[in-house]
Amino acid sequence: MQVFWLPDQSEPDEHSYCWVYRIRIGNDTVRPVQLLERTWHITDTSGRTEYVHGEGVVGEQPIIQPGTLYEYTSGASLSTPGGFMRGSYLLQTTTDKTRFDAVIPAFSLDSPFQNHQLQ
Repeated sequence: MQVFWLPDQSEPDEHSYCWVYRIRIGNDTVRPVQLLERTWHITDTSGRTEYVHGEGVVGEQPIIQPGTLYEYTSGASLSTPGGFMRGSYLLQTTTDKTRFDAVIPAFSLDSPFQNHQLQ
């Protein structure tokens, strides 16, 4: 997981703060898995939480082969200078269609305009 503040796309005077994040998903099982859905909880420094739920990631429902990684890049924007995200993916084995969730631990969205960084 990598998170980058985007100063060129942010407008602090207009309460618009933007980040890009890169996530790698590894398949350490012996079966191919498909990423079906994602759910995000995005909380700003005012405590407001936005829930995002939908199919796949970045328009794809990738199949991840055993022992390989899938990487994607996406973005988030907030009206406050910081916040955090946490979430989960719904995955399914391609062989027997067993479904399971993979939890995405919380990560912070930090900018130079906030008073402190979230942990």
